[in-house]
Amino acid sequence: MLNKRTIIIIGAGVTGLSTAYRLAKKEAGKIIVFDKGKTGDGSSSRAAGIITGLLWSKTGVEARKVALRLFRELSSELNGYSFQDVGTLNLLDQQAWEQRKLLLPLYEQCGAPFEILTAKEMRTRWPDLYPSGELVGLFDPLGGYSEPEDYLAALKIACNKLGVDIREEEPVKDFVLRSGSIAGVITEKGLIEADAVVSTVYGWTNVLFSRLGLKLPVKTVVHQRYVTEPLHHTMSIPCVNADPFYGYCRPAAGGRLLFGIETSDREEWRVSDMNFHLDDLLRSPDPRYTEAILREKVRENFSSYFPPVKNLRWESSKTGLLTFSMDGEPILGPVTEVPGLFVGVAFHSGGFAYNPVSGLLLAELVTDGKTSVNIDAFSLSRFSNEQTEKYLAQTVQQKNVAKRRH
Repeated sequence: MLNKRTIIIIGAGVTGLSTAYRLAKKEAGKIIVFDKGKTGDGSSSRAAGIITGLLWSKTGVEARKVALRLFRELSSELNGYSFQDVGTLNLLDQQAWEQRKLLLPLYEQCGAPFEILTAKEMRTRWPDLYPSGELVGLFDPLGGYSEPEDYLAALKIACNKLGVDIREEEPVKDFVLRSGSIAGVITEKGLIEADAVVSTVYGWTNVLFSRLGLKLPVKTVVHQRYVTEPLHHTMSIPCVNADPFYGYCRPAAGGRLLFGIETSDREEWRVSDMNFHLDDLLRSPDPRYTEAILREKVRENFSSYFPPVKNLRWESSKTGLLTFSMDGEPILGPVTEVPGLFVGVAFHSGGFAYNPVSGLLLAELVTDGKTSVNIDAFSLSRFSNEQTEKYLAQTVQQKNVAKRRH
């Protein structure tokens, strides 16, 4: 019977916990989550937490519609968490706008609301922003953000209350197969049998899947975000995906602001060991991308658009990895070569934004074998082995991965 099953989730970040939460609510059986570190210790705690529903494919837009609804529902379900519905402004130069406006009929078809704003209209609505005249704003009124620390803590508590067994600092060493199908995993404590295994380990995916002789066409790039000290007065701004300035910004808790910046010329970061920790990124920094240089780059990039940045003082910073697939779309679904194995990875810089719906979809796949949103476009099978090998053999710079922001 269904409730006799054991389902293992690898990775206690937002995607793993969200999957566990949905499975537990469906009373799918015994749910065990393994992580090599503490809950959310990887990419999740270093995320910006921004979401927009105005994506680049029908599947993405439909999935994000569900995610936006679920974030609002979770504000009522999770103690200590509130979705901040300030909206998300996608700032575009003329070249990017020519491409993005081709997607407007898709947004209308999918029922994803949007507003098109001139620079003057943006300045009137948000006086603290000062976009130049050639910039166009594509505003998502349903967008907003979550504070990752609050969300992770609340989701972990909710999982625990539903009986999810979260095993921190117990890394998965290998998979166990029987007749080619998944049968469990091996940790330092031995064999744990399972009827299904869901992998949500992002940048570590190919290292983990090498145990099965599998490769996914995914790459990781370094990402850094900075939080200011509390401001003297609250600035009323939305979340801003500011591609012309190679970054983003949003309000943050306690009257702070959060900024993120990309380093376009930096080469991909290859994770080669399951013991790799994101703090290792700081131990041998590239001299071109030191903390001081990047903080100054934030000021330089954003000062014309957001003049107050010139005088802001920084309080904290975090560095992590973003995981991209070859075509920029997520990889979510069953691994056909290994029945019983499922994967959720490569959500570009939007893993946090996707997590409520990616957890729901993975739970549906495990329990029902089908999903409430058609995710054929996210299937791993869209890539051939030849394509994967060719892509992984290349070394790419961050500017050459398929750009997707939140």
